[in-house]
Amino acid sequence: LCAFLNCEGGTVLFGVSDSGKIIGQAVSDGTKRIIADAIARLEPAASVQISYIPIPGTDKKVIAVHVEDARLDRPFMYKGRPYIRIESTTTTMPASTFEHLLLERDGTRHRWESFLNEDLRLSDMDNEEILKTVRLGIENGRLPESTGTDVPTILEKLDLMRDGVLTHAAAILFANKQMLIDYPQCTMRLARFRGTDRREFIDSQRLHGNIFRLFDAAMAFLFKHLNLSGRIEGAVREERLSIPYKALREGVLNAIAHRSYRDAGGSVAVAIYDDRVEIENPGGLPRGWDVDKLKSEHKSSPQNPLIANTLYKRGYLETWGRGIKLIMDECREAGLPEPEFKADSVDTMLVFRYKVAESDKYPTSTDQVPTKYRPSTDQVMV
Repeated sequence: LCAFLNCEGGTVLFGVSDSGKIIGQAVSDGTKRIIADAIARLEPAASVQISYIPIPGTDKKVIAVHVEDARLDRPFMYKGRPYIRIESTTTTMPASTFEHLLLERDGTRHRWESFLNEDLRLSDMDNEEILKTVRLGIENGRLPESTGTDVPTILEKLDLMRDGVLTHAAAILFANKQMLIDYPQCTMRLARFRGTDRREFIDSQRLHGNIFRLFDAAMAFLFKHLNLSGRIEGAVREERLSIPYKALREGVLNAIAHRSYRDAGGSVAVAIYDDRVEIENPGGLPRGWDVDKLKSEHKSSPQNPLIANTLYKRGYLETWGRGIKLIMDECREAGLPEPEFKADSVDTMLVFRYKVAESDKYPTSTDQVPTKYRPSTDQVMV
């Protein structure tokens, strides 16, 4: 159980053999005391769900002891020792892994997103967006049906409010625009340049809002300025962008979810050129990471766990670090060059390259594009 807590969560079954045969387990008050005593030896204290499932026709039961993903509280120890799962085996955690998780936990507790803001009120939150998150979370199987519609309770369950006080993460995710004046980092820059450099732009916007408003605006801008092509698949006409929608969506989500929000002067930027799209965000890769590790199989290591957790619950992000692979696979299937990743200690950039016909370089807006984000001509992307 300790090993599951140090990974992605899991369930320990008593009364089931390794081959899956249901044998059953005698359950007495003494059994329950032993289990309770064992759980009490977990450090830090963990939320453990215990179920006793009767086996028909016998007086025995299957005992299921379950823990959810608790990455914000790792590392866990049992009787003073940390354990970890490697494939199907439980083993003592290496000292280097323990130290890494310990530093990660302490860093999480001192992350800017988790700080409380006494000036924020529930009335400053976008209740419609909060309830939409719950609805999508239930539809995706990432929130239980019992989550309910009480906004304070929802925010507490998402770790976005503690003792009635909202966190910075709550503001970044759900604050109304008028309350984001104290959060200049909730800004996104969008630009369509003529040619392949920044000397002249066709359209430029600078937007301010919570994560979901900025995400919608970025996707609308990309739809507006990237060419749509169509082909017939059976009886259905399939519309495709110059760059696959799923790859663009994942790129934008990664930029707004994993950027550094501590820097009040930073902002996510989406720049479209004749030959490429650049998505840039302030903040480097996690400590010890480089571009090669980013592109290889890896576990998720979000810079903003509270924000990323809410986006995961809503069905926007995965927790398995599959986003980069999805981006690369989508581009490969579309016959596009492999996207480029550029990162240093300050910024991270994703570059999609593509080619368009000369006659299609500067298309007008498509009918499907939302028009509530009016293009401006007096703002230049810098």
